[in-house]
Amino acid sequence: MAKSDEEQVADLVRNWAAAVHAGDLDGVLADHAADIVMFDVPPPYEGVRGLDAYRETWPPFFEWQAQGAAFEIESLEVTAGAEVAFAHALLRCGTPQDFAQRPAQRLRLTVGLRKEDGRWLVAHEHHSFPDPGEASS
Repeated sequence: MAKSDEEQVADLVRNWAAAVHAGDLDGVLADHAADIVMFDVPPPYEGVRGLDAYRETWPPFFEWQAQGAAFEIESLEVTAGAEVAFAHALLRCGTPQDFAQRPAQRLRLTVGLRKEDGRWLVAHEHHSFPDPGEASS
């Protein structure tokens, strides 16, 4: 039986997160649109536009992550229509020291996708952390 659109998108996001955790740049780039727009935690504040610019953001993250940081999906919700979908997730993203200081901190991920030629592609990706001064738990 064919997977539902929601299941396909959930698999795509899980595969992306596994590739990020593994430092697999090709896996991270897979299933991303050429015109992707990403709003990330670090600058530039106006976001990163296009697959080449998106690609350039990952090596510094991989270097940081190689120092023992986690990147693990804790929760994932997907809504999918016939041609567009979105997903939001909470991830454990940080070093053991980060979690010792802020155990409840989670990376917030929102992904917007569109279907092209029967294939889901990430067109927008947004990563954020809450302001630790405002976190209540």
